[in-house]
Amino acid sequence: MKYTINLQYPPSANRYWRNWQGRMVKSDEARKYQVNAGWCAKAAGAELIDGDVAIELRLFRPQRRGDLDNRIKVLIDALQGHCYDDDSQVVELHAFLNDDKHNPRVEVTVWERCQS
Repeated sequence: MKYTINLQYPPSANRYWRNWQGRMVKSDEARKYQVNAGWCAKAAGAELIDGDVAIELRLFRPQRRGDLDNRIKVLIDALQGHCYDDDSQVVELHAFLNDDKHNPRVEVTVWERCQS
């Protein structure tokens, strides 16, 4: 099983978590992003993978700033429950950072990684 999902460009991990009454919780922006990712995954025909998962991320940022690693965790978390049960299933990751100020986005390819 292998599928590609096109998502909006994600918020930074710096804006993903908020301290609320002494606890770290997902921000409103993070929750909205996760809901949207779920709808996009469903539209792409995504199904939950039971075993190990490999992911390729092609990020196209709107401006030439921001770190790649600040977006990866957000994306992996947003797809949890839509492509895999738990992000601990992700055992292979390929990430690429590009610029596209006219069409910022992320192209995510998810597939079941076969045991060798």
